Amino acid sequence: MNSFLSHINLLFEKLKLLWESKHSLYITSVVLVVSFIGCSLLSFLVINDYMNLGVVNQYFKNPFFSIEIVFTLLLITELFGLIFILAQSVAKSVGKQFELLSLIFLRDGFKEFSHIGSHFSWEFIKEPFINMIIYGFGAIVIFIILGFTSKLQKHIKLTNTEDDQEQFIRLKKLLAILLLVAFAVVGYIDIKELITTGKYLHSFKTFYTVLIFSDIVIVLIALRYTLNYFKIFRYSAFVLATILIRVSLSTKTYYDVIIGIVAALFVLVLTYAYNYFLKDLPEPPKNRIKDKIEDL
Repeated sequence: MNSFLSHINLLFEKLKLLWESKHSLYITSVVLVVSFIGCSLLSFLVINDYMNLGVVNQYFKNPFFSIEIVFTLLLITELFGLIFILAQSVAKSVGKQFELLSLIFLRDGFKEFSHIGSHFSWEFIKEPFINMIIYGFGAIVIFIILGFTSKLQKHIKLTNTEDDQEQFIRLKKLLAILLLVAFAVVGYIDIKELITTGKYLHSFKTFYTVLIFSDIVIVLIALRYTLNYFKIFRYSAFVLATILIRVSLSTKTYYDVIIGIVAALFVLVLTYAYNYFLKDLPEPPKNRIKDKIEDL
């Protein structure tokens, strides 16, 4: 088992190093810019009947569809970041989930703007404009709450021994790689569906469902190393926060923003309470585990 986890650790570190390299950042930036310009050009050609894109032609009839495309690609890059940060810190991973939710709300705001089209009379823009404002304010409220939560966040090692701590981290790296595989499968299904049927799927709901199960697995793994009530409660509460995000993504406008904000407030209160009781937790013995490695 230790040999297997060592190989997983090496694989994870190579993938993480590749993803966070300057070259990857450069490629990501180029892809986003080219995608935006390319989709805008395709929309222009489709709208003026210079080109027909078959099953996806209806999407490019909207002049603002390129904005939705580029924000979706941006969210995908953030998902990769979420996967790689999971092994470093579960608390940071939850924070990353809320970062994604705020970006999803911003994307939904742009999507509402795309519904306006070329009609700018109040009769036509009233509903999408109000929805756009709601998503925008929802995103900024989550942004503010997340900022306070990050300031309050403290980290404490899950285990009292260096060996257990390192094994726990390696198990999280294994889980992160499995999430990466799941993400690739979901992406493949989305692309196949778009090409064959022309349906533009948003599978962030599916990915958050997978995250719920991965969070539960982390709670179960944590039980192997500690039975401390405060730590286990915190992990379990993070699972509930992920479930609330998943519910938020499945409900209609207004309710999705309300649930998202409630979930962010829930994590803020949890963090404040955990920090208050943190002083009552026994201090683990000092060890020489690498400073860059965190458990939570």
